[in-house]
Amino acid sequence: MAEGNILIVDDNPSALSALKLFLQHEFQSVILLTQPGQIPSLLKSNNIDVILLDMNFKAGVNSGNEGLFWLKEIKLSDPEIEVVMFTAYGDVEMAVKSLKLGAADFILKPWENEKLLATLKTALRLRYSRLEINRLKSREQSLKESINAEGPLLIGTSPAMIQVLNLIDKVASTEANVLITGENGTGKEVIAREIHRKSLRASELLVAVDMGAITETLFESELFGHVKGAFTDAKQDRMGKFQLANRGTLFLDEIGNLPLAMQSKLLTVLQNRTVTPVGSNQIIPIDIRLISATNCAIDEMVRQKAFREDLLYRLNTIHIHVPPLRERGDDVEWLAAHFLKQFEKKYRKRNLKLNPAAVRKLCRHLWPGNVRELQHTIEKAVIMAEQEVLKPEDFDFRSQSADCPVGAETIDVMEQRLIKAALDKHHDNLSLAAKQLGISRQTLYNKLKRHEI
Repeated sequence: MAEGNILIVDDNPSALSALKLFLQHEFQSVILLTQPGQIPSLLKSNNIDVILLDMNFKAGVNSGNEGLFWLKEIKLSDPEIEVVMFTAYGDVEMAVKSLKLGAADFILKPWENEKLLATLKTALRLRYSRLEINRLKSREQSLKESINAEGPLLIGTSPAMIQVLNLIDKVASTEANVLITGENGTGKEVIAREIHRKSLRASELLVAVDMGAITETLFESELFGHVKGAFTDAKQDRMGKFQLANRGTLFLDEIGNLPLAMQSKLLTVLQNRTVTPVGSNQIIPIDIRLISATNCAIDEMVRQKAFREDLLYRLNTIHIHVPPLRERGDDVEWLAAHFLKQFEKKYRKRNLKLNPAAVRKLCRHLWPGNVRELQHTIEKAVIMAEQEVLKPEDFDFRSQSADCPVGAETIDVMEQRLIKAALDKHHDNLSLAAKQLGISRQTLYNKLKRHEI
């Protein structure tokens, strides 16, 4: 099926007729003009892809200046329209001038049909390519804005959180690597997103990678990318997370769960600031802001030789420790109110409130799962709510209680206890904890995710 709308501007009616006859079956439409002064109005009322533009319109004038003038006017009106210059009086200087002003090509009269057609088809493909690039750029920018618009949730007026917020403000505009530590559920990724949002790279992507979920066999492919045919399932080139985060921020979550062999590879990349995709010899420079996070006792892991000290130095230019929710005082009430409004909207409920007794109950709870546990607790209460005012009995902590009698425990609760005990014993070293529990490291990691430990 013929594609493309072609506009031909020439003061020779015979040439226009011949061109129309030749090109009308090759393109979707062929529009003819003898007067270049009509170009602006025609562009407003028609979607033109390629213009074949004569360079001389006055008898006895062959300088090409008229064509160059209208070329500039067309490009000012729509830079993506491709223009092919058309003249019987061509020379190298004129061709160079037109190309510098944005012309796609230059055709001399009398023309060769096949050469003219090939030139116009090439210009049309170039037009479509430019439009697609612009569409992709617009889509990329919209995605970046959408991702960044989701925004971090940093609510709190407690002294512990004020200290964290002040530290974020100090380091966000720098390029310093940041290590965020804290218990599970405290909001380490939220802190990372806030740093990115306030950084000089805020218009670019923040790419988050769960390091604990990457198997050793896929580590290099996931982080550094691979080329087609690099291994059995590599059916096409794939960009790694480092390249994806180029000019933006790379957030390496659960960095403490990374085995030593992978730590060495990561250290090399951070030192050289280059990556080499699996199966390729091409060295690709990377420009990233690095933020890492862990709930492990990372200093203890260094002492036990479970984490490389030189890698820690690379990660730990600035250290931010996120306090557990039990140390944040009245922040519980502020966060509960926020989540209440959030889930009220999500589940289409109206005017929900917490009565004073419910607030006191929430504030007394120790929140072993931290902010994530509070969020899930409020969500469940909103889903089950039958009245506008939520009371203490609408919040059930029994399934999370550390005081539950052994005989009343479910298998899930018992499994959680065993996992927590093993992690405590081995200072959050997953490999040693998995060995004690008699399961693989990956199985343990999956259980941690399921139980939100």
